[in-house]
Amino acid sequence: MNTIIAFILIFGALVFFHELGHLIFAKRAGILCREFAIGFGPKVFSFKRDETVYTIRLLPIGGFVRMAGEDPEMIEVKPGYHIGLLFNKSNEVEKIILNHKDQYPDARIIEVEEADLEQGMFITGYEQGDDETLRRYTVSEKSYFIVDKEEVQIAPYNRQFASKTIGQRTMAIFAGPLMNFILAFVVLFSLGFIQGAPINDPVLGELTEDGAAKDAGLLKDDIVKSIDGQSVDEWTDVVTIVRANPEKELSFVIERNGETVQLEVIPEAREVGEETIGLIGVYSPVEKTFFASLKFGVVETYQWTKEIIISLGKLITGQFSIEMLSGPVGIYDMTDKIAQTGITNLLNWTALLSINLGIMNLLPIPALDGGRLMFLAIEAVRGKPIDRQKEGIVHFIGFALLMLLMLVVTWNDIQRFFF
Repeated sequence: MNTIIAFILIFGALVFFHELGHLIFAKRAGILCREFAIGFGPKVFSFKRDETVYTIRLLPIGGFVRMAGEDPEMIEVKPGYHIGLLFNKSNEVEKIILNHKDQYPDARIIEVEEADLEQGMFITGYEQGDDETLRRYTVSEKSYFIVDKEEVQIAPYNRQFASKTIGQRTMAIFAGPLMNFILAFVVLFSLGFIQGAPINDPVLGELTEDGAAKDAGLLKDDIVKSIDGQSVDEWTDVVTIVRANPEKELSFVIERNGETVQLEVIPEAREVGEETIGLIGVYSPVEKTFFASLKFGVVETYQWTKEIIISLGKLITGQFSIEMLSGPVGIYDMTDKIAQTGITNLLNWTALLSINLGIMNLLPIPALDGGRLMFLAIEAVRGKPIDRQKEGIVHFIGFALLMLLMLVVTWNDIQRFFF
């Protein structure tokens, strides 16, 4: 049960902050955001605030922000339609009733002659009982369709994604992956601030109760000057020498309270894969300051980003096979194992997943943020956008292929863990 909760919280945080980036910059650009969703499939929970419906959906495989104009508007008003109109205090059309008009006795019923609900924001038509007088009605910038008694906000062109500058659209898309990198940095910075940021000074950190260091008389904050006559300048020097000498007596020369002390330490042997290494039960030294934590967050985020990109390159060049990829099942299994080792490792895992999500979304693959950014780059070079229908088809095919890849990876996970 703890693993399920941990997985839901981690998944929810990664998707929430990713989609929040899209939402914040889309709203700042003035784009109408119809829905902010975590998950896909049927709705489990939803509520509406201002213009946006916030939903949690059944399938935990991502999320989305539905921006007006990214897809063709699904509701149209065409000549010959009979619709009901409700007006605001400025005598502008505020609500357009498409069906069940008898449920709205205050509505003015008209037969549509012409409608422009994107640029001109008007409707012309003949009122019921008057077939000779053509009337023109101004539609409010903030107006709604009513379909099956549910309201759907109308998006004038200036509230649609396509109406914004390339810079505004680029930021609305790029902000999702950016938020994943920011989330990873915040998590790693917080870890550095709470537990201390590792430093490379040759100073002993915390000692384990049953380790060789404590048995030999070493203490926290001892400064290591040399080991077996080898000068020590950095913490990595200490680690290298100890790891290379399992079960061999080492002479530690340390500085303690201004005095020099020599102690003999025998590292314990530990099997790590096919290698036997030495351990003495000492953690690396840490510094609990704001700037040390800030540096730790930046450096760790950069290092993990570099490692993931290198691994991705190996996958592309065939050094890694698709069987080595993990989907939701594999991530759940790894989360289970890491959760058992403590909250610190779980937070590190969260940061790693967040960076991975940010990088994967920036790949120039249709249906991902990187694919959408690629189309915006092409538009910037061409000076005009690619046909929206053609772009939509490309993204649909890309999404279908991604779902197929997800099924393959999930099947690999199931075979690996259950058979």
